[in-house]
Amino acid sequence: MQPDFWHERWQRNEIGFHQDRPHPALARWWDTLALPPRSRVFVPLAGKSLDMVWLASAGHVVTGVELSPIAVHDFYAAQALEPAIEEHGPLSRHRAGDLELWCGDLFELSPALLGPIDAVFDRAALVALPAELRRRYAERLIALSNGVAPMLLVTMEYDQAQMAGPPHAVLEDEVYALYGDTHRITLLGRDAALADFPKFAQRGVSALAEAVFRLDPR
Repeated sequence: MQPDFWHERWQRNEIGFHQDRPHPALARWWDTLALPPRSRVFVPLAGKSLDMVWLASAGHVVTGVELSPIAVHDFYAAQALEPAIEEHGPLSRHRAGDLELWCGDLFELSPALLGPIDAVFDRAALVALPAELRRRYAERLIALSNGVAPMLLVTMEYDQAQMAGPPHAVLEDEVYALYGDTHRITLLGRDAALADFPKFAQRGVSALAEAVFRLDPR
């Protein structure tokens, strides 16, 4: 799961993880975070997700981080936006209105560069990472949010023996193991999702659920 893996996926347009609509968890559960207008929301491993557009339309200032320059370019092109670009060492900052994307490695992004954030939406980041990276990712996300930003987290639950990720299975026990010491965790919903992801069934998965958690800093 090196950076080249993701660069090659974008170069070959093998982006089955991209959804052509905002994730339903936003309309269903985002308001439970009770954020004031103009809150700054962070979207890790953002790709060209329309979740960012939804969040901006809800009145938030949105900032994400994405490894692939193809994804960053395609995101702004799809919105007919021409972002201003600033270089910051190994990262570049792209910004147009209330939509900002850092292009580069999440682990190169520091709290000082990112600036204060008020909330996190993780739909496709944690599940994109193999088990050996998820602890490091969670620690970095907590550091980037200064431990004070609530999160809405979407995970996938299935028998990992039936299919190699990504997206990987992340079960509820692991969410508690990663975030339980620093956050109060609330399971908001769990819905059967195999019909929404037919490629999972094609790869041998017999049952799939998406779970949505709200994580509130302790």
